[in-house]
Amino acid sequence: MSSIVTTPSSVIATPASRRGFMRSSGALSAVAVALLAGKDVLAQGMSADVSKDVSILNVALGLEHEAINAYQLGAGSGLLQKPVLDIAVQFQGHHKAHRDALIATIQKLGGNPVAEKKLDDYAKALNAGALKSQGDVLDLAARLELGAINAYLGVIPSLGNKDLAKVAARLAADETMHFTVLTSALGRPLPAGALSFGA
Repeated sequence: MSSIVTTPSSVIATPASRRGFMRSSGALSAVAVALLAGKDVLAQGMSADVSKDVSILNVALGLEHEAINAYQLGAGSGLLQKPVLDIAVQFQGHHKAHRDALIATIQKLGGNPVAEKKLDDYAKALNAGALKSQGDVLDLAARLELGAINAYLGVIPSLGNKDLAKVAARLAADETMHFTVLTSALGRPLPAGALSFGA
């Protein structure tokens, strides 16, 4: 089973690690989620274990770096047809916005954002050499997005404030949109049952 590989300056997450990272890392404090939501005033006066928050946010940031680079690998593969390539670039832009919000929050907490690795490192971790068709690229992206959905949904139950829970839900919603579009592009049915995500 693959796992998150961390060093002081980097994080590379494999698809299997995305789903469980919030559960294994613990819950973010209300302060961290408020800052992530851009609600700095709400964060004032709250207490938090800042080092724990920075650590969790850096894992999430590592996952966003991975997603950005996965889409870069797909876009640069020459395997994507024009309409699909346009969507991949759009989704990569969403992940860049997530990355930027995470970096800003980590810095507001006084932490150092984890560095992005080289594209070749992500290519190796994601087994990009096995990508031989547009379907292969879309399948990889769909698996990463599904892992991200479950990871972001995993933090919501620990948040007592509805405004704070909304941030994690918004991130999960972006990932769910990506997963739905990718699943449709692959010609696969959407999950048949209700409450399919976050279990």
